[in-house]
Amino acid sequence: MDSSTRADANFWRLSPPELCSRLGCGLTGLSATEADERLDRFGLNTDAPPRIEGAARAILRRLLEPLSLILLVAGIISMLTGDEIGGLIIVLILALSIGLDTIQEGHAVRAAEILRRSVALKAEVSRDGAFVDIDVEHVVPGDLLRVRAGDIIPADALILESTAFTAGEAALTGEPYPVQKRAGPCASPDDTSNALFRGAVAQTGEAIALVVRTGRDTVFGAAASALAETQAPSPFERDLREFGLVIARATLALVLVVLTIRVVFGRPVLDSLLFAVALAVGLTPELLPMITTVTLSRGALRMAGRKVIVKRLAAIHDLGAMNVLCTDKTGTLTSAEITLARSLDAAGKDDARAARLGAIAASLGGDRGALDAALVAGRPEAAQGWTLAGRQAFDFSRRLGSVLATGPEGARLIVKGAPEAVLELCTMDQHARDAAMARVHALATEGLRTVAIASRAWSGALREVETDDETDLVFEGLCAFADPPKPTAAAAIARLAAGGVSLKILSGDHPVVVKRLAGLVGLNAERVLSGADIAELSDEALAVQVRSADAFGRLAPDQKSRIVKALQAGGDVVGFLGDGINDAPALKVADVGLSVDGATGVAQAAADMILLASDLEVVADGVEEGRRTFANILKYVRMGASSNFGNMLSMAAASIALPFLPMLPTQILLNNLLYDLSELGIPFDRVSTQATAKPQVWSMSRLVRFAAIMGPLSSVFDFLTFGALLYLFKASPDEFRTAWFVESMATQILVIFVIRTYGRPWRNWPDPVLAASSLIALLAAIALPFTPLGTWFGFVAPPPIMMAGIALLVVVYLGCAELLKPFAIRTGPTG
Repeated sequence: MDSSTRADANFWRLSPPELCSRLGCGLTGLSATEADERLDRFGLNTDAPPRIEGAARAILRRLLEPLSLILLVAGIISMLTGDEIGGLIIVLILALSIGLDTIQEGHAVRAAEILRRSVALKAEVSRDGAFVDIDVEHVVPGDLLRVRAGDIIPADALILESTAFTAGEAALTGEPYPVQKRAGPCASPDDTSNALFRGAVAQTGEAIALVVRTGRDTVFGAAASALAETQAPSPFERDLREFGLVIARATLALVLVVLTIRVVFGRPVLDSLLFAVALAVGLTPELLPMITTVTLSRGALRMAGRKVIVKRLAAIHDLGAMNVLCTDKTGTLTSAEITLARSLDAAGKDDARAARLGAIAASLGGDRGALDAALVAGRPEAAQGWTLAGRQAFDFSRRLGSVLATGPEGARLIVKGAPEAVLELCTMDQHARDAAMARVHALATEGLRTVAIASRAWSGALREVETDDETDLVFEGLCAFADPPKPTAAAAIARLAAGGVSLKILSGDHPVVVKRLAGLVGLNAERVLSGADIAELSDEALAVQVRSADAFGRLAPDQKSRIVKALQAGGDVVGFLGDGINDAPALKVADVGLSVDGATGVAQAAADMILLASDLEVVADGVEEGRRTFANILKYVRMGASSNFGNMLSMAAASIALPFLPMLPTQILLNNLLYDLSELGIPFDRVSTQATAKPQVWSMSRLVRFAAIMGPLSSVFDFLTFGALLYLFKASPDEFRTAWFVESMATQILVIFVIRTYGRPWRNWPDPVLAASSLIALLAAIALPFTPLGTWFGFVAPPPIMMAGIALLVVVYLGCAELLKPFAIRTGPTG
């Protein structure tokens, strides 16, 4: 829509003539010619088309990631230097990882299409002086729109006329109660009772309205536009990219240093080049994509067992890293089922009579809205023995209705409706009336909605009720209704808080209701920020305010996403749990979006995970699984930092100092292959409770510190091995290479049993799969020099005394690693 012609953002505050002036139209509708001209100017009443990324482009984007490029180059170099099988394995692993990621990420591009399909296909508008049905895409600003019960509102519009009209806006605002809509000025800045919003559902009555916004300019369209935007990389994807860049820099620097020094010292250029390339392959964590994918996939299977369906694998890590969870109110913290909370007599004391009379009227009256259903459910036996004799249907202009029923108390007229309307019909003084309204306001501060009940004995013949009959009534009392919190909500919030995850309520409901709910579930309820408050804040100011508030009310969809972004700007990893159309933008921008089974298709499409049970306990279970999964991925990374990287540094130093290569290029590649095979069991490993106690974040500074302590430790024992082999055992070059190959394999493989847990290894045994993969690979490395196959790789059988010396060094190394481990990981548990 052109900015010069667009109506004010809060169009419901404007009068119809003001809107007509801004829109350049009248109040009688458009002609076909005017409509066509506006369609060209404003565009179709549709949402932004999704940015669809082709498969080739998606694969190329992933292939250009630093870690992917390193693996691709390493695989190609391995094949060119004679290790065709090893190189092919690296390339196949990379291809498998990229393929799985590409398949997993199909849901985002379909979200906007699901959103468009959920609105009405036809709309009734006035064209050339008569109402006609047109395709909803052809509705334009300035159209005169008519909607009836059951219609889905096709555009944002200002009501000009209405008859007993209510709309269900739960999917847009989170408000569980039907909203009465009427013509006339709004009572407050937050009051939108004179406005219709695209995507809401007309529940009762009929309305005629002036269309103000269409397509992407509607509240509904803003959600679709957000879904069509490219999603920023998740925390896990950002961390993996940063890790890849670190590995790339370290690999390039080591290779260039080794190659340059060896050439300067006059060593053979070709041998030096092949050795440097082998070092590069040895430093490359080629199994990381596979370890990551398998670990995440196993995590997804376990989470499915805990009623969580994972749509984006990387979101499992993000859920474990999450330290703030934002959630909608309706359907997540509450059941979205209105219940009868209290029944009060005229004096404000608890008494069942008001609820019983209200249930009789609800059962016999036939209106059966959400409040009537709650009355009947609260007193299901109330209407037994009563018969309907007459009724006056609920009138939205008078805000009350009545029934004439005969039963155990004889013939009785029962009136129920809005307290202020019913009290005016009762025989009571102004003081009593004021006291009753004070109770209504007090109940409202508790988040309760009230209906007043009045009655009188009926005299005369039974007949249909007329308005004049609703006089001289006796005020029976008030019925209070609630959308109560789920019984498990408070305990689940406490469990999340104990695990380092704070919760914030982001609701479209009234701030008073949100404040009451926050207090019931154990959150800070002293301060509730409303949508009007947030509209006045800059992004910087909002980032400060969100720190001290746990509850937010009357939020528009874009304000929910603003709050999520404000939390992210402060360094938080933010999850969002929601089930409505109004939640879609926040679901998209959150680090991990969570929806529920039974939510709107839009919310499910925007989410990264779907909870099969709408319960925060399921989220808490998912958080633990996310942390468990990340802990196992971190084990692989720390293995490389503690021993693999140290051994490669030792090898580089030895290649410069020794007159011969400390290990042949083929032996380095074999070392790397067996080391990789030993790690295949990591995704299956157990994780200690310490690893799931707090949010898990991939910190590069922690990894660098870990490598700075454990890597040199590995190198120290490598140098001790070199000294023992050269000066104690007087080893020949072949014996040196063989013995160091065995020592290198033993230290690299066995250290996993030390660093896999924060506590003592013997108190937290590894999973049998990890133990088997590690020990089988180690036995293969030890046995290989004693087999005919060993000669193919240049190995010789070392003397038993030499092997005993190597075994002693390995044992001492593992003991030192256990002693230094707490200093290397002192800021938090590893798993």
